This record gives sequence, structure tokens and C-alpha cells, in this order.
Amino acid sequence: MPIDIISRALKDIGALEAGETPTPEAAQDAFDMLNDMIDQWSNESMMVFYKNEIIFPITPGQTQYTIGPTGEIGATFTGYISGTVLTITGITSGGVSAGMMLSGGGVIQGTTIVAFQTGAGGNINEAGTYTLNLSQVVGSSASPVTFTAYYQRPLSISSCFVRINTNSNGVPITNGGLDYPVAVLSLEEYEMIGLKTLNGPWPKALYYQPTELLGNIYLWPNPAQGEMHIFSDNIFSRYTTVNDTIQLPQGYTNALRWNLAYFLMPMYGKASPTQIAMITKNANDAKATVKRTNMKPPQVARYADALLVGRQKDAGWILSGGFFR
Repeated sequence: MPIDIISRALKDIGALEAGETPTPEAAQDAFDMLNDMIDQWSNESMMVFYKNEIIFPITPGQTQYTIGPTGEIGATFTGYISGTVLTITGITSGGVSAGMMLSGGGVIQGTTIVAFQTGAGGNINEAGTYTLNLSQVVGSSASPVTFTAYYQRPLSISSCFVRINTNSNGVPITNGGLDYPVAVLSLEEYEMIGLKTLNGPWPKALYYQPTELLGNIYLWPNPAQGEMHIFSDNIFSRYTTVNDTIQLPQGYTNALRWNLAYFLMPMYGKASPTQIAMITKNANDAKATVKRTNMKPPQVARYADALLVGRQKDAGWILSGGFFR
């Protein structure tokens, strides 16, 4: 729980003695600092241990989508919650994936899907069970309720692909469909596309514009079908109370403790030079250990079709009329 991290950090800097507990005021100050710190970690790519898979069906003829708490990318489904287990009995719209936040009557604020159980999560319509971060009871097997799930606004998009489930005649493709890589463009590369409303069978490129509250996703060319699978770094969720359950991989508790102690030192001014050196070293070492675990090797090969922004010559010029190079 955050209160355990806070108590250890305050003892590390000498603000508490062994066996003491922080006052409510001290706990709240440290709690605010803890949330500010994990907000910062969301911007440090190697501190992020999980990439969200954002799944949504393409609406034929629509090139722009919004994502975030009030965005159109999300899911609506029926089911019930018992403890930390969400059971989905039927999906009305969208796709369900880890990292989505839930809303609906009786749902605790901040409830997030953190893991798959029997819910496969890889397809757009998967009923089953999922693990939540907060324990609660909402609905029942006899009286399922309707939930809405949404994604947090991504800070950036790492990669994506489009899944095609039917052929040009509308006949379903066997074995789950075909996946095609989609290039992620910068603003300058997106600006180079001369005909942004060009029609095409499915997207070959994506541009992401993160605004303050929502993100805008632009697809090119104007797609006729498909199911988008977008990958972005997971955003650390702020804790709502000092007694929340911390669900992070091994090593993060130690990193939280020592880095919180590092940030609390100026507030209390009780740390000796020896303590300052020790806390600084432990904080740096703890973060470095986590980053080494999360560090990804460089990608050495990709499919040629994904290198849409390159100079390779192929039949793609037919789609853009030569405007996209």
C-alpha cells in the first residue's frame, strides 16, 4: 500500500523513528509527492513495464478517431464484478484489453483491467474473465450490468497493425484474419501526404496528435475495413488513497521507496550528508535495475511494407499519386 511506502521513505530520511507512523498531514504530503513521481515515470519509457494494446474496429470512411476518457475509442459490454474478477458476458461495441478503465453504476473510480484470465483480449469480441486492480462487487451472474470501458490518452504510439477479417467480397478470412503493419508517422511526414482523403482498402499509415484531454488518431488512406491494434506505453495510474493496493512487478516497490525518500529530503531537511549519499545511490540503483529489466533491444528488421516513410520504390505510389514519398 502507498502508506507502507510512505512510512519507509520517511524513516529512511530520519523523519520517523522505528515503530512510528506518519501523521495524517505528513502522510498526505508524501502521498501527493508519490503520485507526482509516478506521473513523471509515465514519461520515462524504460520505467514503463507494459505496452497497452488499443483495439478498435474501423468505421468505413472515417479517418479520424478520438481516444481518452470521453473519446470514441472504447468498449461497451455487459457483465459483473466479484472481488477483483470482471466477468464479461457479452460485448456490445468495441474491444476489451488490459489497461482499459471502467465506468458505470457502482464502479469504484480508478478501476482498471490489469490482466487477462479467460478473456483472450486479442480479438474484438471476447467474452470471459479479466483481473481488476480494485476489489468490489457490481452486479451478479443473475443480474449483469452494463459497463463502459475507455483508454487513457496515450502519451505516444509505438507501433500498430491492422487486422483484416474479410476479403474483398466480404467473405470471412479463416484462421482469424490477416495482419498488416501500419507505419506511425510524425507530423512532418503526415503533412507530406498530398491527398489525405484518398480511399483505400485498409490503413497503411497513422498519425497521432495528443491534445490536452483527448488524443486524435488519423488513418491514411481512408479505410474501407479493418480492426486497428495500436501499442502505446502504459501510463502509471495515480493512487486514490494511501490504502490502495499496489500492483507492480518485482523491483518497483523498492524503487518507489527510495525515490520517494529522495524527493522528500528537501521538505524535511533532516538527512545528513551520509544519508543523502546513501538515499541518492539507492534511488538511482533501484531505477537503473528496473530500466535494465524493461529495456528493449533495438529492432533490426521490419517488413518492407511497414517502412512506408522510406524511399523504397513499390506499387504504393498508385495509392498516393506520388504525393506520399
